[in-house]
Amino acid sequence: MGVSDNIMQKAVSDSDPELWQLLKDEKSRQRKGLEMIASENFTSLAVLQCLSSCLHNKYSEGLPGRRYYGGNEVIDKVEILAQQRSLEAYGLSPEEWGVNVQPYSGSPANFAVYTGLLQPHDRIMGLDLPDGGHLTHGFMNAQKKISASSIFFESMPYKVDQQTGLIDYDKLAENARLFKPKLIIAGISCYSRTLDYKRFRQIADENGAYLMGDMAHISGLVAAGVIPSPFEYCDVVSTTTHKTLRGPRAGVIFFRKGQKSIDKNGKTVMYDIESKINDAVFPSLQGGPHNHAIAAIATAMKQATTPAFREYQQQVVANARQLCSSLQGLGYEIVTGGTDVHMVLVSLANFKLSGAKAEFILEEVEIACNKNTVPGDKSPMNPSGIRLGTPALTTRGFKENDIVQVAAFIHSALSIAIEAQKLSGPKLVDFKEVVHKNDVISSKIAQLKEEVENFAQNFPLPGYEEY
Repeated sequence: MGVSDNIMQKAVSDSDPELWQLLKDEKSRQRKGLEMIASENFTSLAVLQCLSSCLHNKYSEGLPGRRYYGGNEVIDKVEILAQQRSLEAYGLSPEEWGVNVQPYSGSPANFAVYTGLLQPHDRIMGLDLPDGGHLTHGFMNAQKKISASSIFFESMPYKVDQQTGLIDYDKLAENARLFKPKLIIAGISCYSRTLDYKRFRQIADENGAYLMGDMAHISGLVAAGVIPSPFEYCDVVSTTTHKTLRGPRAGVIFFRKGQKSIDKNGKTVMYDIESKINDAVFPSLQGGPHNHAIAAIATAMKQATTPAFREYQQQVVANARQLCSSLQGLGYEIVTGGTDVHMVLVSLANFKLSGAKAEFILEEVEIACNKNTVPGDKSPMNPSGIRLGTPALTTRGFKENDIVQVAAFIHSALSIAIEAQKLSGPKLVDFKEVVHKNDVISSKIAQLKEEVENFAQNFPLPGYEEY
């Protein structure tokens, strides 16, 4: 019995028709729909080829040249290439920055940073989840510590100004002086403006804190130089690689190295972060790295240095701004009044429509987004807004004129939702029943869905044709 066994060389289309059909169904959904979840994208054929390669078969705990298994001479070259290209993509000197390309994704990457730099119960400050932060930045509520980052560390959020939707840096500075965090996180999950990294650095220095940048959402924009970079001011920068960066579902951690400063006695002070981060990733938190994903990171980082990639990121921002202005023209309130990046946060409070109902109705017509809190919301589970992003549509070739049509589709869907809510009342379960069972509403949805699907199929998808 060996590689010639029938089952080992059968394609999934032959060996597992049931699963093969689901793969084709998902490809069809992606082709027919408008993907507007800000954290999603369509990756390249090269990345997909790496992910389904023989590199998947190899165990390689440790770092290049220091493995716990034999047979890693080629794997070492792959990982070193991914490291070099990651630094090159962001214009970083290998004397001043190091990088770990082994984190399985963004959340494990963030927890590796905390594990490496902090002791249990050390204090952290991140943007509050309802204000646009991420779960892993210390989220908790009055009833429960939700994220492991709040379970194992003491977290205090900073907030946005309720009127402008912009981060209140003055209040952050005031609270940091009281809370004395060991680490401050400059990062977002749903915040449509660029961050003032210089101000973050000043606040961190005032309190003797590390400054961590989480650029998971904006890493492609940073690589292309279309928004400010966190690297000038941060000690550590984490990112996913599958959002605007358009690579595989994985994570990367960059860390300062080399000379940090000169002390008052004239002695050179060196950064001591490198071993802390590397040891946190393995052996503290992870086992064998995903070598197929590391290869995919390498090729994605190569793509990120090309003129075509820069043009793509410029178009992502142009499309987001067009989406913003089109929705504003249709009467929708945009949190912060606009966007500098790839996403738009729409408040539906003035329409008395919940984010959950909006997300549901849009999905019914093949537009994928997510419900999201807006400033002033009390519960992340019952938010008043939706988050919309342009990276995936831009990958498919959408330009500003196409985004105008997308905004019109969104408006049509939400208008149907308002009409359905008048019949259903406030409860989501009743709303869904009206949407599915009221003949007038369901026929309007069916017609709009057909229009969206016909429109979407004019734009190609990268990757394999069938799956």
